[in-house]
Amino acid sequence: MSKFSGGLMLAVSLLALSACTSFGPNIAVSQTQQQPSAPAVSSSGDPEEDVIGAREHPRIVASYGGIYQDRQAEVMLARIVGRLLIAAGQPSTHFTVTILDTSEVNAFALPGGYIYVTRGILALASDTSELAAVLAHEIAHVVLKHARARTNRVKTNEIVEKVVSGVFGGNVETDQSSNRAKMQLAAFSQQQELAADKEGIQIAGKAGYDPHAAARFLGAMSRFAKFSAGDEGQQDDFLSSHPSTPDRIQKAIEHARTFFGAPGIGETDREGYMAGIESLAFGDSPSQGAIVGQRYIQPALKFTFTVPKNYSLQSSKGAVVGVAGDGEAVRFDSAVVPETMALTEYLKSGWIAGLQPESVKHLTYNGIDMASGVAVTDQWNFRVAVARLGGQVFRFIFAAKFTNPAFEKAAEETLKSFRTSTDKDLALVRRLVVRPVVAGNMDTADSLARRMNGLTRGNDLFYILNNLYPGDPVQAGQKYKVVVVQ
Repeated sequence: MSKFSGGLMLAVSLLALSACTSFGPNIAVSQTQQQPSAPAVSSSGDPEEDVIGAREHPRIVASYGGIYQDRQAEVMLARIVGRLLIAAGQPSTHFTVTILDTSEVNAFALPGGYIYVTRGILALASDTSELAAVLAHEIAHVVLKHARARTNRVKTNEIVEKVVSGVFGGNVETDQSSNRAKMQLAAFSQQQELAADKEGIQIAGKAGYDPHAAARFLGAMSRFAKFSAGDEGQQDDFLSSHPSTPDRIQKAIEHARTFFGAPGIGETDREGYMAGIESLAFGDSPSQGAIVGQRYIQPALKFTFTVPKNYSLQSSKGAVVGVAGDGEAVRFDSAVVPETMALTEYLKSGWIAGLQPESVKHLTYNGIDMASGVAVTDQWNFRVAVARLGGQVFRFIFAAKFTNPAFEKAAEETLKSFRTSTDKDLALVRRLVVRPVVAGNMDTADSLARRMNGLTRGNDLFYILNNLYPGDPVQAGQKYKVVVVQ
């Protein structure tokens, strides 16, 4: 994954497509209506790269929460990419840019001209030049053939499959978490990241955007990473050797000064950017599930479950994770299981290490078909359960260093709470959106930050989203981002 990172899916192609809106003689934007299939046309001019990109694209979309649809964001991205491709000397190259429906702050590239940005990265950027810096960095990876080199490295390194299989014990093709782990091992190298930083700054600057935006946004990302301390140990590129953020910021500043001069040059278009992200969904997508206290509610699939009071729930990379202060944890996710396979058979199919086959039993709670079993490894004791609802299979993995009656009770209570959601449950789900507000003559960063008092750590989040600090003045008449409940 590219470290220059946080969903609707959008295809920006230098080819006229059917049912498209044109943004120039060779640029079109096509909404895919949440279909993750790749375009039928060649994206890069390299057939082998196109095959790789087309194969991996649906997996990427599925593992990052799917598609986020926002027409005004599509239009904004199309215009930026069009300018960047001309500046990069790639006016005839086909690119597919996908906005992933996740709050993660991330962006990355695949062979075949596939570029991905997340909804989270759109929320963090403060102007058009900062988003252009992200896109230029990813275009640089593609132009410099980094994505192809990364893929070749994975293909020739058997440890990728060994690590994935060793952790998950089974089919790496049908487990979203293992797919994510596999992609993590395919991260760009430190040298490639620095080369893409340098090339991206030149591309953005040549396109007329502020070349110092890259350094600004790297700084914002660093602050957001510290704010999201709970995810610091789960970065997408944890196995790659990346330069530290302070070092990258300094190098980005040096590159911008060397190629273009001191700050204060180039287009930022803050006003246009604020219009482009008006009502952008923020945080976890309700369609992917919401955490309300000790309860997880899935509005789209219409189910809910509750964990004991000593567990703290959070969404984490395609799963819901609950951690108790006494060394216990639970993970909830989904798996692809044939409809003809019994849940007891699936539990015994080898995807979980240390399973004790004699412990596997069939269960039914709230009219839902389930199966449960016990697994033991050198360091952990597991209670594993799977449930089939609406044709899909969901998994609970409870873990503890030492099993005890309290742990067993917590697991059993959680399983018994798994049920179809009601209208009352669904009414608890809140939708957060980004809403630009205009600063008044008497406003300060602190007074605007208080508009987010209703959110957990809302004040701190306001400063980071707007690249401000407590006590900073704000410019009257200028728009700033706040997150509101809609």
